Amino acid sequence: MSVRPWSPETARRCVDGAWADIAFELGLLYEREGDLDQAVRWFRHAAECDRPGAAVRLSSALTRLDDERAAGSGEELLAEASRWLSEGVDATRPDSIRLITDMLDRHQRAAARRGLEAAGAG
Repeated sequence: MSVRPWSPETARRCVDGAWADIAFELGLLYEREGDLDQAVRWFRHAAECDRPGAAVRLSSALTRLDDERAAGSGEELLAEASRWLSEGVDATRPDSIRLITDMLDRHQRAAARRGLEAAGAG
């Protein structure tokens, strides 16, 4: 199942590649300024339009945002990052393999935290 939501508005925006390029550049700008919430917002727009590189940048920004929010406080960020990463990388490239491995490690740590929390509560 695709991560990309479809709506008439998204379809209209994505017809012209300029929208995706502008969204991607805004994502880079906010990322450089350290505003990951805004970076994620704009990278998501670019990724929804299949802008090259946007899905991987979005995935990276989402994982850093998860780290910023007390490591694992919002597993939905990791889940979304994983979905975008699975659609946005060529899994045969070494840098892609590194990203995928990092994402698997993050999920494994989150599962371990859930297990420890459950054991402590019981």
